Amino acid sequence: MKSRTSFRVLAVDDRQDALDIIQHTLGAAGYQVTTVTSAADAVRVLEFVSIDIVISETTLYDVIGLDFIRYVRENFKDLAIVILTDAPCIDSAVLSIKEGAEDYLVKPPDRERLLSIMDRIKDKLILRRQIQEENTRKSYGIIGNSPGIAKVIENIDKASAYNANVLIQGESGVGKELVARAIHYAGERARFAFVPVNCTAIPETLLESELFGYARGAFTGAGDGREGFFQIADGGTLFLDEIGDASLAMQGKLLRVLQNKEIQIVGSGRIKKIDTRIIAATNKDLLATCASRLFREDLYYRLAVIEITVPPLRERREDILPLANMFIAGFVKELKKDPPEFTDNALETIKNYQWPGNVRELENCIQRLMIITDRAVIDVSDLPHVMRSNTEYRIDPMKTLAQAEAEHIRAVLQATGGNKSRASSILGIDRKTLREKIKKFGLPDSPPGNFSPPGKNSPEHFSS
Repeated sequence: MKSRTSFRVLAVDDRQDALDIIQHTLGAAGYQVTTVTSAADAVRVLEFVSIDIVISETTLYDVIGLDFIRYVRENFKDLAIVILTDAPCIDSAVLSIKEGAEDYLVKPPDRERLLSIMDRIKDKLILRRQIQEENTRKSYGIIGNSPGIAKVIENIDKASAYNANVLIQGESGVGKELVARAIHYAGERARFAFVPVNCTAIPETLLESELFGYARGAFTGAGDGREGFFQIADGGTLFLDEIGDASLAMQGKLLRVLQNKEIQIVGSGRIKKIDTRIIAATNKDLLATCASRLFREDLYYRLAVIEITVPPLRERREDILPLANMFIAGFVKELKKDPPEFTDNALETIKNYQWPGNVRELENCIQRLMIITDRAVIDVSDLPHVMRSNTEYRIDPMKTLAQAEAEHIRAVLQATGGNKSRASSILGIDRKTLREKIKKFGLPDSPPGNFSPPGKNSPEHFSS
């Protein structure tokens, strides 16, 4: 952060007495001050010296009116301007502020007011430059300043510099595919394809042919054959989402591909060498799944050369409002509506909500509010019922995370009358995941009124 000592001031006036006051006052306060008596000399200084603040008379003898102020504003956008004016010329000073000046001083400049204005502008410049640095920081389109997101960005930097396989872990809705795309497009494979494949979206019977391609006549309806995802992604990246749900048989075939860097096309004895980077993602604890023999340990270690864990939204609450603002800006353009204002209570509720569906649930919530709320101001009463009820029943801080999750899912099911489609949409997870959680926590399909959290025998360790 800049100190006064490193802030440079250029004072421009054709009256030496005003320049002397500025030089002595600001110099004693630690500012570095350069004084000139004409606009021409000021321009020469600006071209060769990094100036932070310009203090200028509006009626310099060698320029007309506000021309110098406009010139500085248009050509040196990262500095601040303060106007010097005689008492009868206040209107000129006000016009200068409209042209982009920060403030004005009446000559002879009052020392206390001069210091007050300069210190205020100094603080403003420091904040502006901090924001500019933040905006230019490599963020890969990932919104957030929390330590958890900073660690994710650091790991993306490392992963994008190499071609090693990557395993991304995190709950549903945290943005695992966004991280995978960032790694791909920041690396040397960016000129080739990024091919996303959801392992749960393709039937097991078709997964092998979709991944490895098939030859003509390989099976009924095979037609002329086609390339598989591995071939399409050759030279680029294959993103295997929900890898934890792949069958053991498919895991074995993937392991052979990773070991040998080659695939066998279905219905053909032909072997094809491939150069495809694998980035896999899961919302499960794969090591725990390996322990239960549902996932191959040797495949896990092949995939997890680099591991990146994306934290859930409830663990990075400082990112919630910046994310909400980003979604609001997007939906303002899409829906052609004015951006709404949120009351303090509404913002507090949004920040304190558990967000089990993470970023995806937050986006869905903002979209819903933008569509169905006609008022310019959004209050707690406009928020989804599950969020309002979340403020009514406080989660006991002594409960385990599994108990808190079960309690919230139960509340969502109650709020939707047991409608799993709507509940899964609110939670930001798919119906299959919701069914698994209902079974896991022993929740009834149509919840009764009162909730009993899972007892000591309920699973303490969970993944979504």
